[in-house]
Amino acid sequence: MQELTLLNEKLNTLLKKYAELQAENKQLKQTIDKHEKTVSGLNTRIAELEEHTLGNNIGNAVQNDTDKEVMKKQLDTVISEIDKILATLND
Repeated sequence: MQELTLLNEKLNTLLKKYAELQAENKQLKQTIDKHEKTVSGLNTRIAELEEHTLGNNIGNAVQNDTDKEVMKKQLDTVISEIDKILATLND
């Protein structure tokens, strides 16, 4: 009978430990989800900052008005070509 009592105590100890581990696992999963959301937000912010930096670098690279006009004409040309291609694709 004493062996049965000892076995029952060990079983209760294991069940308590299992419940504790389940609670810890749940908490860790929530922490992971929270960190994944944070990382995702930071990656989005990094992408935005990279775009902003690229825009600034392009703006800084073109200092004088002549270069700006040349670049504007080149961009207009490229946009016109893209518009023509899209128009032919839609036909």
